[in-house]
Formats: sequence, C-alpha cells, structure tokens
Amino acid sequence: MDRILVLVRHGQSEWNLKNLFTGWRDVGLTEKGIEEARAAGRKLREQGLDFDIAYTSALKRAQDTLTIILDELGQPGLETVRDQALNERDYGDLTGLNKDDARKKWGEEQVHVWRRSYDVAPPGGESLKDTLARALPYYMRRIQPDVLSGKTVLVSAHGNSLRALIMAIEGLTPDEILKRELETGVPIIYELGADSRPVSVRVLKD
Repeated sequence: MDRILVLVRHGQSEWNLKNLFTGWRDVGLTEKGIEEARAAGRKLREQGLDFDIAYTSALKRAQDTLTIILDELGQPGLETVRDQALNERDYGDLTGLNKDDARKKWGEEQVHVWRRSYDVAPPGGESLKDTLARALPYYMRRIQPDVLSGKTVLVSAHGNSLRALIMAIEGLTPDEILKRELETGVPIIYELGADSRPVSVRVLKD
C-alpha cells in the first residue's frame, strides 16, 4: 500500500518579498510565487502523482498555491479541506513590521529569540510550540488517518505550520526542527510506513 504525503510551503508572498512578518495577515502571491507554485505542480506531475485529497490553511497564499498546483496536475476539482489549524504562526505585534525595523525597535537578540526559539512567543502572538499545539492534533485527527488508509494526500501550508507537521512525522526535537529551513514552493514527498514513520523522504528541488 502506498501511503504518500506531500507537503508544500506556499509560493513567495507579497510580504515575503518585502521582508515583513506576515503571520495570519492574508496577502497574495507575487509573480515569482505564482511561478514557484506552477513549478511545484510540474514537478509533482513528473513524479506521476495523483492525489485523493488536499488540505490547506484558511489563508489565501496557501490556497492559491494549492489551486495552481492542482491545475498543473489536471486535478482542479480535487476535494480540498481548508482549516485555520494549518495557518502560519501568528506573529502578534510583529505582524506587518519589516524585520529590520523590528530589530531596531526591540534589538537583534530579542527578535532572534522570538523568531528562532521553540517556546518564546512575540507579544500577542504564538511560539512554534503554540503553533504545534494546534497543527499537530489536526494532523493526527484528519491528515494522518487519510495517509495511513492508503490515500495520496497533498498539504499546502506555511513554514511554521509545516515545521510542526515535520517535527511529528520525523520525530525531531525542538532544536532539530528550529534548524529546518523550508523553501517556498518546494514539495517534500513522504512515504509513510504502517507505523506512521517515514520510509522515504524526497525534496523536489531543481
């Protein structure tokens, strides 16, 4: 039985381009982001993948990335579940700020702690641990059972919500997941065993 799970971080967004903290703010894709999504779809098509269901967040950039990928795959009507459990980490008071301006306001060290620690949240926002607390139960309840039943599943989401899933799938420690960088528009293909652990992992980079 094939148990295939594909994770894709959305293509470059308008605020990624401007170096702004985005979080739950609903911004669109740039032209580069649209092309990254198209390229992801082409790479998945070349792998001969045919999906049974897709999951995405409640945010436009992830949904639009998914729509473009499915168009490239010739599966525009695929059953899709949208849920804010898969939303990006909420950056609270940092949302909308340029990252360099945030460093000037709070200091390089403090902003680094907010961005790269596991359990320290920015004011009014979420830590990676908080993001995990909502994304992981959703994965265990909805996505993982689909994969383990033999469905081929596509998830289009965000850097930090996907980190939460990867942490669970690969059994990583907080320190290990903090070091994992996810590029925009690059599919990660997992084949899971019956015990839900990865049998193989492929990253479809150029």
